[in-house]
Amino acid sequence: MGGVILDRRLTLEAPETTADGRGGYDRSWVALGDLFARVAPRTGRLAAGVELSLSRVGYRITVRAAPQGAVSRPLAGQRLRDGTRVFDIRAVTESRDGPLYLDIFAEEEVAP
Repeated sequence: MGGVILDRRLTLEAPETTADGRGGYDRSWVALGDLFARVAPRTGRLAAGVELSLSRVGYRITVRAAPQGAVSRPLAGQRLRDGTRVFDIRAVTESRDGPLYLDIFAEEEVAP
């Protein structure tokens, strides 16, 4: 049985909230490490905004499995970065490709 080809290097990032000194908070992103992945498009939709329409494209991203609680195991609310491209993680589940992999359901927001 052949393995899944993981040919894209993505950076896993987690949100970090810090006090802004004015009673509010600033949100930034902290890199947790790189994962090799297979990225496959799923669906897309147009989200009309007040000043700009954005396209949201869904992806199934497959990565090597990591144990529950491991920093390298992606979670909903985190994101994957590929240069300037950002994939917001919506859900993570065991992969249909077997127990050695995880499937990540993510969305990328793109201005048309």
